[in-house]
Amino acid sequence: MGGSWQRIVDDAVRVDLRTFGVLVLEGPRASGKTETGLQYANSSVRLDSDPALVALAETTPTLVLEGGTPRLVDEWQLAPLLWNAARHTIDERGTPGQFIFAGSATPSDDHTRHSGAGRFGRLLVHPMSLSESRESTGHVRLSALMQGETPAGLGGLDVPGYSHAIARGGWPALVTNPKRDPVRYLQSYLDDVARVDLRGLGLRFDPARVSALLRAIARNVAGERTATKLAVEADISAQSSRQYIDALTRVFVVEELPAWSTHLRSNVRMRVQPKWHFVDPSLTVAALDGDEQRLLQDLNLFGFLFESLCIRDLRVYSQALGGRVYHYRDSSGLEVDAIVELRDGTWSAFEVKMGGSQAIEQAASNLKKLKSKVASNRQRELGSLTVLTAGNTSYAREDGVNVVSLGHLTE
Repeated sequence: MGGSWQRIVDDAVRVDLRTFGVLVLEGPRASGKTETGLQYANSSVRLDSDPALVALAETTPTLVLEGGTPRLVDEWQLAPLLWNAARHTIDERGTPGQFIFAGSATPSDDHTRHSGAGRFGRLLVHPMSLSESRESTGHVRLSALMQGETPAGLGGLDVPGYSHAIARGGWPALVTNPKRDPVRYLQSYLDDVARVDLRGLGLRFDPARVSALLRAIARNVAGERTATKLAVEADISAQSSRQYIDALTRVFVVEELPAWSTHLRSNVRMRVQPKWHFVDPSLTVAALDGDEQRLLQDLNLFGFLFESLCIRDLRVYSQALGGRVYHYRDSSGLEVDAIVELRDGTWSAFEVKMGGSQAIEQAASNLKKLKSKVASNRQRELGSLTVLTAGNTSYAREDGVNVVSLGHLTE
């Protein structure tokens, strides 16, 4: 990818290598995990390059771990025995920064594999955010919004620019090489997910049914569809739907956006059903056989995918701050697209709108309604209320609600 393309996760990588014996870099295939790991490794081995290496790792894992430290073990999940072997090795050495495990899938739970608590640090490497792909001006920092600072910014992407960013995605291979055809690249990516990646989990999957489920998820992106309802749309059994969604989550193609849990003033009950997003909105476009021109012709679809783009970037930026992203919905019907909450309890709420004064006004109203429902002790921990837009101005309204262009945002 080239050293000049900096990743936001880099700072956390450096901290975790000073803190843990093993740093585990997780994320979808082709998101840049290997390139990130190689920047910090003094030796490396790629298990997916030779079946003999996997066999060696399964029989004598300590041999695979030999080499200069930090040692990068790429696609470590192909030989899960490496986990316990690395744990024993770092216990013997007593020094952090021994190994970097990069993996594009999570092995199934195994009672023989130690939790790794205190020894293993985990970081998720998403596809590149707009800040990392140099399409955000960086005028507005999420960290500043979390502290209640006033945003300001001008310029940035226009609507066709967002359409291009959504359809291409944040995949380093496409961002750094614009000559590649994103439609062909991403269609091939999803084909491999259905035919190859899920089989790598050691289970049998029907590629045609996986593809049908991917299309069903794409049609309901950012929605709260249950596995049962998705099964009906994909014409598969509910059991298969649950198994496939679990598998797609384990290979980091689909991500759950959990419901926010907090204390409310009223008797209104929060909904706990998660929303589902592809790890990158470009996969939604590919699953629907679309491209950037189709987005410009279908503004309803564009709106849903712009929301997914915002969620992707908020996940990247919030991880750098030690935070997580949620959504909010309660029994009164009030919905808020994203809640970012930090470890210290500070939280900020975000509504996503393409633009337009009426839409922004409605979004601001929703945000203020949410604030009024939150218990007083949690109100004191509020950082900001923000409407994320596809416009080119960022500012604070007189009522205290921010309007921020996604194309201005960074960590």
